[in-house]
Amino acid sequence: MFTPKYPPQDTAPIPTTSAPTTHNPMPYVPAPAPVSNRPAVQLTAGSTLALVAGGSAAVLVVGTVLVSMLLAVAITAASVAVCAVTVRSILKSDRR
Repeated sequence: MFTPKYPPQDTAPIPTTSAPTTHNPMPYVPAPAPVSNRPAVQLTAGSTLALVAGGSAAVLVVGTVLVSMLLAVAITAASVAVCAVTVRSILKSDRR
């Protein structure tokens, strides 16, 4: 049940040629890697400072958005809880 099932071997006839040919394939030589004409990126002190400042600003903006969303969920949950307690007390007071 757990032994592998192999497909049957190919039973097609082997093609033969009428005249034997000698074939000497050339050895594989990989092509040289292409050389880029673009200059290498060089970071100066100003560009490094700009990258750090931009990354810090992005982290602060994303953090602010996430904290505000969490605060919105917390305020909504608290208001729903207050409404539930109020409705419960109104329904409980009607029975007496």
